[in-house]
Amino acid sequence: MVTYAADRLHEEVAYIAYHFHWAREEILDLDHLERRRWVREIAHINTRVNESR
Repeated sequence: MVTYAADRLHEEVAYIAYHFHWAREEILDLDHLERRRWVREIAHINTRVNESR
């Protein structure tokens, strides 16, 4: 059985919670692929904001 690294999971939860202010439980209820998609979307938002400065 392959498990997702606990450190990586904590990073994703912290990243989404910081940017979207979602509760930890709400983020953990997302499946892995959906959580990764939100991480990518936030990264794209941050890139666009930083490029416009």
